[in-house]
Amino acid sequence: MAAAHLLAASASSSSTAAFRPPLRLRSSAHPPHLRLSRTGRRTFPVVRAAETDAKDGAAKPKAPEKAPAGSGSSFNQLLGIKGAKQESDIWKIRLQLTKPVTWPPLIWGVLCGAAASGNFHWTVEDVTKSIVCMIMSGPCLTGYTQTINDWYDRDIDAINEPYRPIPSGAISENEVITQIWVLLLAGLGLGALLDAWAGHDFPIIFYLAVGGSLLSYIYSAPPLKLKQNGWIGNFALGASYISLPWWAGQALFGTLTPDIVVLTTLYSIAGLGIAIVNDFKSIEGDRTLGLQSLPVAFGMETAKWICVGAIDITQLSVAGYLLSTGKLYYALALVGLTIPQVVCQFQYFLKDPVKYDVKYQASAQPFFVLGLLVTALATSH
Repeated sequence: MAAAHLLAASASSSSTAAFRPPLRLRSSAHPPHLRLSRTGRRTFPVVRAAETDAKDGAAKPKAPEKAPAGSGSSFNQLLGIKGAKQESDIWKIRLQLTKPVTWPPLIWGVLCGAAASGNFHWTVEDVTKSIVCMIMSGPCLTGYTQTINDWYDRDIDAINEPYRPIPSGAISENEVITQIWVLLLAGLGLGALLDAWAGHDFPIIFYLAVGGSLLSYIYSAPPLKLKQNGWIGNFALGASYISLPWWAGQALFGTLTPDIVVLTTLYSIAGLGIAIVNDFKSIEGDRTLGLQSLPVAFGMETAKWICVGAIDITQLSVAGYLLSTGKLYYALALVGLTIPQVVCQFQYFLKDPVKYDVKYQASAQPFFVLGLLVTALATSH
């Protein structure tokens, strides 16, 4: 719900330095002025994170106007992942900033929570409620999270991915800030609507939305900027993608119990491991700007094993918990779903976490998310 990115396997989860030099408007012989584009949309002076005035001595390279590959994919652009085609359509750019590829884990989390409640029924009303909750968690609040993350990552994106919408100047500062507020208010509004719809005396879904939004903000923004710390930042990311949407789905149809809170928080450790996967491709920019991601802090070799250990040990621990509560078949199913993940780790990730990150996540994560559903079904009985 808050954050950011477990299928951000496909999405680039950039990192930010603790210090950022002041941004400058592009210098020119004449002061910047507002103008109308060919589409009639008024454009604003663009803040380009990677540019400096000529008199400053070109401290940073100018962000290229286009992605490295001229034949970028329109599909990648709509999903908000690397290899995207450069777009001039403002609505496609807005969609790209929300990184739709990162929505499915949140949507799946809502589904798991609904299943765990034991009270979801395939009626028109229950299906509609769940869809509204998924829209709140995915397009609205995850879109808010991804947009605000890109906003605060604009300097490091100028190093790692200078062709992204914000550092390249494809979208203006005012347009980005407007998008952040619209998505945030829409998500909070849907949370309040769901509480009223469910007849809650205490607006638990609204407060979960507020908490997730706050977590997203302090993850990306100074002065806390949780992502500067590899352990805290990645755990916060894992909790946002697993615990919060699960809690929202379960609270919508049933009662959020302490044992579920503990179990999903434990699962967030696995989310920490999955979040680390995305840190390897940003290691150059992180190291340059002094960001202590786990691959930077421990080195790639050690960070690889921390990553797979967090994912595998967590799932085996949950399987042990299910076994201890008499859910033998669910525990065996979870172990069975963990084995192919381990195979993929040795086949792809442990060989080269940068080269094979997409292949690994595409191969292993379906088994992980199915394990979440198995756990949800086990807790509902």
